[in-house]
Formats: sequence, C-alpha cells, structure tokens
Amino acid sequence: MKTLLTISIVSLVALAACNLRKAPAPKSVAESSIVKMTDNQLMDKVQSDALKYFWDFAEPNSLLARERYHEDNIYPDNDKHVVTTGGSGFGLMTILVGVDRKFIPRKDAVKRLTHIADFLAKADRFHGAWPHWMNGETGKVVPFGKKDNGGDLVETAFLVQGIICVREYFKNGNEEEKALAAKMDQLWKGVEWNWYTKGGQKVLYWHWSPSYAWEMNFPLEGYNECLITYVLAASSPDYSIDYDTYNKGWTRNGTYTTDRTKYGLPLYVKHNYAEEYGGPLFWSQYSYLGLDPRGLSDKYVKSYWDLNRNQVLIDYKYCLENPLKFKGYSEKYWGLTAGYTRNKDSSVGYAAHQPMKEDFGVITPTAALSSMPYTPKESMEFLRFLYTEKPQFIGQAGPYDATSINYNDWFTPRYLAIDQGTIAPMIENYRSGLLWNLFMNAPEIRTGLEKIGFRSQKHGIK
Repeated sequence: MKTLLTISIVSLVALAACNLRKAPAPKSVAESSIVKMTDNQLMDKVQSDALKYFWDFAEPNSLLARERYHEDNIYPDNDKHVVTTGGSGFGLMTILVGVDRKFIPRKDAVKRLTHIADFLAKADRFHGAWPHWMNGETGKVVPFGKKDNGGDLVETAFLVQGIICVREYFKNGNEEEKALAAKMDQLWKGVEWNWYTKGGQKVLYWHWSPSYAWEMNFPLEGYNECLITYVLAASSPDYSIDYDTYNKGWTRNGTYTTDRTKYGLPLYVKHNYAEEYGGPLFWSQYSYLGLDPRGLSDKYVKSYWDLNRNQVLIDYKYCLENPLKFKGYSEKYWGLTAGYTRNKDSSVGYAAHQPMKEDFGVITPTAALSSMPYTPKESMEFLRFLYTEKPQFIGQAGPYDATSINYNDWFTPRYLAIDQGTIAPMIENYRSGLLWNLFMNAPEIRTGLEKIGFRSQKHGIK
C-alpha cells in the first residue's frame, strides 16, 4: 500500500494524562518556498497535509480513521485501534479530494475504499446504525460512554454522507469501481433511520443501545450540527421519515427561527445554547461537507448559505473585537470550534470553543480553514499566516488541532479525526464544489430534500 509519509510509532500514553508541549524553535522547513506559494499552491499544501491523517495514519486493519493521533507519545495501548465513525466519513471525502487532486493514485484509493466497505459491512450495527467508536481490529463497538454502546445516528449520518459521495464518484467507472460503488450503496441503504424515532415519535433520536434502549434520550432538535441526519433519513429508500418528523422534530414546528442579529448579521435560527453568537463553527461545516448550502432554502430558512456565512463572520468579528483580550487574535488568527484545549492547570483538555461562552484563548485551525467557502479572503489570510509565520503550529498531517499565541505560542502536537477531516473537503468545495456536486447529484438525496420541503436553485430542486 503506498503512503504519503513513513512514520515510526512511538510509546503511548493515555489522553487524560497527556501534558502540554511548549513551543520549540521554528521548524527548519523550507519557509522561503512556502512564503512564495500562490494561494492555490497553499491550498494544495494544506489539503495534501490533512490527507495524511486518513491515508498514512489510518488504523492499520480497518483503514478507517483513528479517533485521535498524537505526535507526542502516540496512543495508549487500549486506544490505538479505536476508530471513529463520523471522522471516517469525513476521511472518505478527504480521500476523494486526494484522488481528484492526484495526491494519491486512483487505483490505490479504490483498493483502500473497497477494504473499508468490506470492514463496515461486517462491523457492529444497531438497526443499521454504526456506533460512535469501533475497534478497528474486530469491528466491535467501543463504548463512547457507559450507556453509549449502541447505534449513534448522527455519527452514522456523517459516515453515510461520505459513503454516498464515494458511490457517486465511482459509479460510472471501471468494473472494480462499479463494484465499490455497489458496496457503498448497500451500506447506506441498510440504515434503519425510522427506527430511531422511538416507536414513531415525530423526532429522531441520537442513540439506541441493546443494553440501555433509549435511556440516552437525546432527541435531535435544531439548530446544531445534526441537519444532515434528517436529510439522509428523509432520503432513505426503505427506512424513510416523513415531513412531519422533520418539521415537528428538527424545526420544533418552526419555533427554532429567530430575529436576533449580531454585528448586524442575522442569525436566522436559534443555535442551541448559543443564541447570541451562533455556537462553535463546526455547526456550519459537518452537515455541509456534502449538503450544498448554495441556493438552499426551506420554509423557515430562506438561505442556508447566509445562515452559515453569517455564523462564520460573527465568529470572525468576535475574534477581532476580542472582548476577553487574548493576545494574538487578529484578522490573520481567528476561529473558534470544538477541539483540544488548554486547561487552567496547563493540561490538555477538550472544549466546544465558541464566542464568550467557551473562549479560552485557543484557536482551532480547522475552524477558519474549513470555513473557506464562506469566507475565502479571511480563511486564506489565516492559512497563509499559519504556514508562513507560525510553522511550529504545523505537524506531519497539517495544522495541529489546538494553538494559542496568547500562551506563548503554545500548541498541542495532536490531531482529532473529526477536526482534520473537514479541512480538505470544505476547501475543495470552495475550489471546485466536488463534494457538494457529488452528494447533491444522488437521486435519493434530491427526492429526500424535496420530501421535507427543501429547494435548491443551484441543483434544480424545487
């Protein structure tokens, strides 16, 4: 199997015990050559770097995405084979970017994706839904929490978004590619979306466990990162939900809309627990790696493009205002979203970074980079700053997950699949619309969107 990078796996430590790393002297990379790169060359650079996470650092048996990858003391023994369902979906789309940009050979990608499809077909499923975490050696569920040991419908939706894009990309190819597309088609059509209405309630539920049934009790109500779950549930040929489930469940009978503005920008919807600023930026990204917001509307939201772009601009303007006075925030260094963070005791933690509510002076590079379609000028300025002025923030698989100028150029030399996985696809959607066009071209998706009242001027859905 060809690789982009050869690495040596070193000793492993538990995530909870990991300590912070202080910034070393700037790396002796060819900084001068990076400074001279055009915007397109820089985008190639960060996309190919991010691909390494899913190509070189994949779990070796399943070839799915590891939940995390640490350059310092990589993985405890009981964690190194944990793969993440949603992050693997983003990885599928990242691999497609790699093929389309010719970063990796097409035939090698087909071989790997076929292996992944075969693994997923044999892995644990719960009424068709995969769990949040799986063991990459066995395919068995790895509990995400005590009661979270069954199907995770949202993580499954993130995976299926990628599965459908793979199917669409290869469905008209050679015989091997057509066989891959057929396997992906069978996988996504096996998800029993309507089971997750808990006996026919007009709302989808996030979790179901064979041990704890519905005890997690988490209905999917807007607005957050979960819209794609309703789109896919409505699109399923055999296990579909109806319009009322979308309307009563996700939109709360339309009561999730708002007239609130921030910095003069309409928010349009009530972002759950983040109504003032719009929440962490992954909400404008996870559902929209495949779902194209350009010209997308429904009964309640007249422009999903404006909804997402405004959320990003609010985050950007907040970082420029910098009310908590963190050092370093600027038009070149911004972006708050969930990821690793710096705890008060100087250990590494995790936080859903967002304006005011969880702003700890930590900038997560995926936030600005994966916002490239919405804020190309601002995101490109961040990208150039990162690679040319803060090379210590860049590792083997691209920008590290968490950085802070405020804390003396602190960073944690670690990656999370769910963050690294949005970078290449969203930048590619800005450059060519690749994933948006693939996903929106799927006939089931077009039918499903129409069924729950969506329109798309860009893709002719009325």
